[in-house]
Amino acid sequence: MAVSVDDIKKLKELTGVGLTDAKLALVEADGDFDKALEAMRKKGLTKAEKKADREALAGIIDSYVHGGRIGVLVEVNCETDFVARTDGFKEFAHMVALQVASMAPVYVSQDDIPADELERVRNEALASDTLKSKPADIAEKIVDGQVKKHFADKVLLNQNYIMDDSKTVEQYLKENVAKTGENIVIRRFNRIELGVND
Repeated sequence: MAVSVDDIKKLKELTGVGLTDAKLALVEADGDFDKALEAMRKKGLTKAEKKADREALAGIIDSYVHGGRIGVLVEVNCETDFVARTDGFKEFAHMVALQVASMAPVYVSQDDIPADELERVRNEALASDTLKSKPADIAEKIVDGQVKKHFADKVLLNQNYIMDDSKTVEQYLKENVAKTGENIVIRRFNRIELGVND
C-alpha cells in the first residue's frame, strides 16, 4: 500500500524515529496514521524504559513565572550537552515548569514520598469506620486505592499532562526519551507562590 510522504515526515517528527521506520509503521498500519502513531509510541516507550537506568548528568535548569505570583525552577537532566542544547529538550523542560506552576505537585515521583507520610495516610485510611465491617483482604485493597488517590495529584509524574490530558507527565517524559534517544530525568523542582508558606 502506498503511503504519503507527508504522513511519513509527520510520523518521524512526532516519534523521533527514522524515515524508514516511520514508513514501515504506516505500511503495517495500512496507511492509518493514528494506528501507526500508536504502534510507534508503544515501541518508543519500550525503548525509553530500557534507557531509564543510564546516567543523566547533563541538562538544564528552566524557570517560569506566572503573573508575578507563582515562580518555578526545574532541573531536567539528560545524558549529553548536545541534547540539552536542543530546542526540543528546552521545550520539554519548560513544559515541565508550566506543569509545576499550574498543578502544584509536591513530589517528582512516587519514590520521593517519605515513608512516614505514606504510613500516616495509610493509617488514616485504615482507621475509617467503613472498613471495620469489611474482610481484611478487601479492606487492604480499599486502603491501597485511597492512598494512591490521596497522592495522585501530589506526584508530578502521575499527574495528567496539562497540554494533553490523555497522557500523564510520565508518558510525556517517555515520549521525549524516545525522541532524543537519551535518558531524561526530572531531577527536582521548586515552586513558590506569593503569600503561601510551605
